Amino acid sequence: MNRSTLLRIVTVLFILALALSGCKKSPKNPDLILATTTSTQDSGLLDEMIPVFEKDTGYKVKTVAVGSGAALQMGQEGNADVLLVHSPAAEKTFVEGGFGIDRKLVMHNDFIIVGPAADPAGIKGTAKAVDAFTKIANAKAPFISRGDKSGTNTMELGLWKKASITPEGDWYVESGQGMGATLTIASEKGAYTLTDRATYLANKATYSLEILVEGDNALLNVYHVISVNPEKWPKVNKDGAKAFADFFTSKKGQDMIAKFGVEKYGQALFTPDATKTDADLGLP
Repeated sequence: MNRSTLLRIVTVLFILALALSGCKKSPKNPDLILATTTSTQDSGLLDEMIPVFEKDTGYKVKTVAVGSGAALQMGQEGNADVLLVHSPAAEKTFVEGGFGIDRKLVMHNDFIIVGPAADPAGIKGTAKAVDAFTKIANAKAPFISRGDKSGTNTMELGLWKKASITPEGDWYVESGQGMGATLTIASEKGAYTLTDRATYLANKATYSLEILVEGDNALLNVYHVISVNPEKWPKVNKDGAKAFADFFTSKKGQDMIAKFGVEKYGQALFTPDATKTDADLGLP
C-alpha cells in the first residue's frame, strides 16, 4: 500500500469518526407538548432556549402558551407532557392531586406595577404593592386585569384580597388575554396593570407605560417545571418531559437563563434558581 492510498484511508476513517461522534440517538417519541405561560413566550426566552434543547436532544417541542391555570388544567387532563409555570400554590395542589411529578425550581423574576406617566392614582414609588392597589381603587383609576386564572392573575387577586378590596366597577376591566395583550390594552387606555418584569422589558418600546412600583418582596415571581404524571396519563411523553426538565435545570440551561436579556436590556430578565430550594426564595 503506497503512502497516498494510506492517507486516503486515514482521511476517510477520520471523517467517519467525526460523523459518528456527532450522531445522537433519536428519541422513540420525538413529539413533546409544553404547556407554559404567556410570559415565558412573550419575553422571548423560549425562542432562544427551545431550539437549543431540540438540537441537543432530538425532541420537537409544540409550545402552548396560556396562563398558568390553563397550563395546569392541560396537564390535569393529560393534554401536555411537561409544564413550565409560575403559580406555586396551584402547582402544589396539582402535584398533591397526583397529576404531576418531579416539580423542580427553575428561575424567578418579579412582578411590577406599571401605568401611565401621568400616574393619576399617585402610586409611583409606593413601597408596598398592597398600598399601591389601595390608592388605585380609591382613585377609581383604570386597571386592566388579565382575568384568566394565570399566575399573574392569581398574584393580582391575592393583592386585592390583602388590601381587603373587591375590585369592581367601570374602572376595573378584565382582558381575558395573555400578558403581552393585556399590556397593550393598558397602554392604549392609559391604565395600570400588574405584569412580570420580563414581558414588560422585552416589549416596553411598544407601550406608553412606566414602571411605578417595584421591589416589594411580595412581588416575587417563581417558575417551576413539572412533568405530567405517566401513571395518571400513560400516553404522555415521560422521557421527553424528563429531558426538558433536565435541560432547563442543567448548567447549560441555567447559564442561558442567566444571560438572557443582558445584551439587549442591560440586565437579565430571569434569575436561574435550579441550585436553590423554595425555602431559599421564601416560598412555603
